[in-house]
Amino acid sequence: MGPGPADRSRIFVLFGPGGAGKGTIAARLVEADPRLWLSRSWTTRARRAGEPADAYVFVDRPTFEAHAAAGGFFEWAEFIGNLYGTPVPDLDDDRDVLLEIDLQGARQVADLRPDATLILLLPPSSDVQADRLRGRGDDEAHVALRLAEGAAEEREGRRIAHHVVVNDTIARATADVASILELRRSGAS
Repeated sequence: MGPGPADRSRIFVLFGPGGAGKGTIAARLVEADPRLWLSRSWTTRARRAGEPADAYVFVDRPTFEAHAAAGGFFEWAEFIGNLYGTPVPDLDDDRDVLLEIDLQGARQVADLRPDATLILLLPPSSDVQADRLRGRGDDEAHVALRLAEGAAEEREGRRIAHHVVVNDTIARATADVASILELRRSGAS
């Protein structure tokens, strides 16, 4: 692939464990900032009850694997038996790209785009994280698995992140991430 608009755009990576609130914060950021484009991830997992149809591009494994083989993902990984991937941005302008992904994806993006800004989003506690996971329909076995994975993700995430934001309230976390974007856009670190 040759350089395209996405190569001129800033890449902001919002990553963290399940239940941190990445989707909510990302949606609010994009709604408030016309210079920001949210990459819609692909997944092979089934859509959860009550989950918006556009939360991901839901595909079967052969479709996902074919797209990956064709170089169609910026990054992709397998997590708890499902594939997740961030498609290569297809922008015709210089908007900045927001990637809402997991730790594995954040590592891949950092390797491919060292200029990317990595923002770790964390829930305020494991109890809150568990409640959020249950609230989106996860069963107790899955909640326990996600909490265990989340603790490891937080340790590694703190090591690689440029910024850490605790999502204690949606409004404050959104404002904190928006401030980081503006700080990076101004050239400050």
